[in-house]
Amino acid sequence: MNNLWYDHPIKLIYEKFTLWYNGGMRTVMKDKEELKKAVIESCINGTMTIKVAADRLNFSERYVKKLKARYKKYGASSMMHGNCGKQPKHTISADIKSKIWEIWNILELEECNFTHFQEILEEDYNIKISYTALSNFLKAKGAKSPRKHKKAKTHNRRQERPSAGELLQVDGTPHQFFYCDPKEYCLHGFIDDATHQVTGLYMCENECMHGYLEVTRQTFKNFGVPLALYADGSSIFFPKDKKLTIEEQLAGITEPTTQYSRMMKFLGVELIHAGSSQAKGRIERLWNTLHDRLRTEFRRHNITTIEEANKFLKTYIPEFNKKFAIEPKNKATSFMELPEYVNLDYLLSVKYTRTVDVSNCISISGTTFVIDTKEILHKKKIEVCISKRIGLKAHFNNRWYKIIPISNSNNKSLKSNDSIEAIIQQFIYYNCLKNERLSA
Repeated sequence: MNNLWYDHPIKLIYEKFTLWYNGGMRTVMKDKEELKKAVIESCINGTMTIKVAADRLNFSERYVKKLKARYKKYGASSMMHGNCGKQPKHTISADIKSKIWEIWNILELEECNFTHFQEILEEDYNIKISYTALSNFLKAKGAKSPRKHKKAKTHNRRQERPSAGELLQVDGTPHQFFYCDPKEYCLHGFIDDATHQVTGLYMCENECMHGYLEVTRQTFKNFGVPLALYADGSSIFFPKDKKLTIEEQLAGITEPTTQYSRMMKFLGVELIHAGSSQAKGRIERLWNTLHDRLRTEFRRHNITTIEEANKFLKTYIPEFNKKFAIEPKNKATSFMELPEYVNLDYLLSVKYTRTVDVSNCISISGTTFVIDTKEILHKKKIEVCISKRIGLKAHFNNRWYKIIPISNSNNKSLKSNDSIEAIIQQFIYYNCLKNERLSA
């Protein structure tokens, strides 16, 4: 009688109804579950031994005995998987789905990849969700991740340097970073070859000396002085068919250099020429990441100007490094502390050596300047320093002097403050802000 009850149709229908009623569980057994049910029933009916059942199911005899006892107590439903009918852990509730989709549309993140959006949900809205669940939900809604997967090209990969500070990759990238502005701006950056740490980021109108000087300043102050910089063939780093000037020859310079290379040589930093963009793969991949991320971050924080962007980047760099930096092979760093005697304002400026005449005047590019001091500097060799930070100043014996333009290239005297300021700005622009980039 008992054996007949195990196979009674009414009991099986009742069991399936119970499974459905108690949480919408699956009522149809899988093939493996059907096999397990039939074998255990045979054990209960006495037509199959425990040993044979264990071999048939590839279970231990002890486990078969447990299944037999479970069947007797709970019936055929006990042969189904224990998670049957339960909500998967990655299932998103309807409320969370609604909230996520609302956030996606409010922020207008059409160009935000799903990984970045996942980080935004956790950081700003305390919504923790797996990438798979988020991706499946957004794709079902018709959203697409903007990340483009290009066909991989085969290159001989250069081995990463073992320790931080051995080699920093240097580059600038033009991109439309602001949603409200179709214009492209240039982001200058340094990235450590060993750790993938970004050591500096700075945005300018175009690729220029000032941008690289500011990134250099950030790197020296926050990380230290590296052993080498890996840069492309920009004229900022390497001369282009340049002949030595008389002043350079008199100074003992034997080969063409650039203003930036002389700054680095002073600190013992080697400049290495990268023959192609593939050679600087580390920073090229950085640009691919930042093009999408910064455009989204600027939109999130309502950043619309270069000034706002550079202020934001100072706090963004540490956050970015926490997510993407790696441990170097060698924990010993090659970064050196910046010597105390080094004045960064002086070091990171474009310099021209001039001899002062009897009237305390000097001449630069056809423009006459007077040194604003009562000291007699006649026949003294001074350095004229130009940068966006300090403006246009003279430097002599570790002292700074204001210099004022008094005549232009046509020997026309200057009286208007506007014209004086215009000349100073012209010098700063030409030496620091003008696009000096040439093809590698």
